[in-house]
Amino acid sequence: MQIPHSLKLAIAMSLTIWLSACANLPYYAQAVDGHFQVIHRAQPISKVIANPDTDPELKHSLTKVVQLREFASRELKLPDNLSYTSYADLERPFVVWNVFAAPELSVKLKEWCFVQVGCVNYRGFFSQESAERYAAELKREGYDVHVGGIRAYSTLGWFSDPVLNTFIGYSEMDLARLIFHELAHQVMYVPDDTVFNESFATAVEHEGIKRWFSRAGNVSVQMALTARQEREKLFTGLILKYRKQLQELFQSDLSDTEKRARKARIFDELHKEFSLLKAEKNELNSYDTWFAQPLNNALLATVSIYTQLLPAFQNILQQQDQDLERFFETVTKISKLPKEERNLILQKAAEGDRQWKIAEQ
Repeated sequence: MQIPHSLKLAIAMSLTIWLSACANLPYYAQAVDGHFQVIHRAQPISKVIANPDTDPELKHSLTKVVQLREFASRELKLPDNLSYTSYADLERPFVVWNVFAAPELSVKLKEWCFVQVGCVNYRGFFSQESAERYAAELKREGYDVHVGGIRAYSTLGWFSDPVLNTFIGYSEMDLARLIFHELAHQVMYVPDDTVFNESFATAVEHEGIKRWFSRAGNVSVQMALTARQEREKLFTGLILKYRKQLQELFQSDLSDTEKRARKARIFDELHKEFSLLKAEKNELNSYDTWFAQPLNNALLATVSIYTQLLPAFQNILQQQDQDLERFFETVTKISKLPKEERNLILQKAAEGDRQWKIAEQ
């Protein structure tokens, strides 16, 4: 598909606004070129399905995406637009690689700031080599660093995000999770608050897959979904427990040398407790790959990004009688408050304190 130069220029101009004016030129260039390549490869899903040469398995998965996309707009009140109505094969396992960094003696992730999207806790690259090179620079500066391959990202409605080969092979459950999560970012996005944005999208994702599978009344699938969410809750609770220990350690009056020694012991204890839990619950072996990575502050912090405020949003949804339109309206009001006030409301909501509604009004 040949894309006119005028369209490429429009993409570049839009991304100029989307990216920070202070970002260095090479980073800006790779972001524009990387996203352009994604769009360049996209074809309408209907065309891919109609092609007799398309792999039957791919056709089946794309047909499922069409159904999920329709469900998202109709039942979940998520944006009804062209996102996830096209397909692009990037011929690589990930679309971008995100670099996360935290100081050696802190659990607070480093932030990078961009125009429009505000400050986020990661920096993305369309090339793994570029991401690893940048991560090496941060390591030399003394940061704990984690590089993670990302299978999808949202342009927050600026562009029509395509379905990618990087995740089309997912199970039905994971396809649903991803599509609902990324579309939720188009409903709500608060600059400078990654935890708010990701926790909100995760709450929509959880509610969406629950409704998607409950509509068919498949008891075995619903049981599998419940088991998976319990497994995720157990894993997250374990990570947050040790992240809290690290935070208390770093805030203590111990010397930096003593903190480093104790930090290493905390990571050893985390590994040991995970092994004990896995011996009791074999299903936790799904996290073996995660634990095979070098444990550091940055890796642990990435877990809390997606779930730290999840209980708050789930309680708000419950207080709105599971009505997603009312939920979106309520969260929109909360999102417009100053961050300190917003966090106080979410803390009360997480604790089940209904008085948060007074502050919202």
